[in-house]
Amino acid sequence: MRSYSDYLKDIFPGVKVQKISVNAGFSCPNRDGTIGTGGCAYCRNDSFSPAYCISTESVSQQINDGKKFFAHKYPDMKFLAYFQSYTNTHGKDLLSLREIYEEAANCKDIVGIVIGTRPDTLPDSVISLLGELNKRLPVFLEIGAETSNNDTLQLINRHHTWEEVESAINHAAKADLHCGLHLIAGLPGEDNKQILKNIEKACRLPIETLKVHQLQILYDTPLFRMWEAGKISVTPFNLDDYINLCVEIVRIVPKNIVIERFLAQSPPGMVAAPKWGIKNYQFMQKLQNMLRE
Repeated sequence: MRSYSDYLKDIFPGVKVQKISVNAGFSCPNRDGTIGTGGCAYCRNDSFSPAYCISTESVSQQINDGKKFFAHKYPDMKFLAYFQSYTNTHGKDLLSLREIYEEAANCKDIVGIVIGTRPDTLPDSVISLLGELNKRLPVFLEIGAETSNNDTLQLINRHHTWEEVESAINHAAKADLHCGLHLIAGLPGEDNKQILKNIEKACRLPIETLKVHQLQILYDTPLFRMWEAGKISVTPFNLDDYINLCVEIVRIVPKNIVIERFLAQSPPGMVAAPKWGIKNYQFMQKLQNMLRE
């Protein structure tokens, strides 16, 4: 199993690289009324936003704050500006998008840009803009799909289809962008068979990286309220079952696709279930031991 750090070493040889999250004040079409309101059923944005990532500060300031945060690790480290919060290709005109990305690209020690987004907010004009920027420094797209099952997508209030995922990735890959896909294991109504089908369909696309993690039921989300009221059936994974599933995932993902992550780790006080109390390195040790066996 090829690691994400090895993947980055191939793109940035001889350089230590770390992501710095940036909140540029983007919204989400599933929250601002463009296609829906309320957001995805499971989503709670503050569960993965670092403390230094404040939208009222400039992109440059957030990057400088992030560099200070990571300065203790490696003094010669380089960085990827990671536009993580909400949908980072939505709700702004092309000129504004260009200014935001350029501000990040022009910061000292920034060697690449990572953009988290949805498949339905990547029109040709945005792909063209990112392709132009990609000629100067690598641009990585992280496209949220969550599942390949359109019924599940509707159930969790995603407001896009798997066909839109396929189209977005194919268009982005043609522009030579580095494409990654995000999937969630354990969504309502999905068993291991469906989860592995999602993985297989994702791996047929021209992606370089794959993020997979367990569904977390977070307090103060529509999913939690439906689950608590018995309006939706969700059975959170226990740790051993999820590790066994991850072994099956590793078996079917081609070696040219890097699995960037297996584990979601929201702050414990936000998580209703599952409560594993395990760090990422501990999880990876367990998974690697199981793979060796």
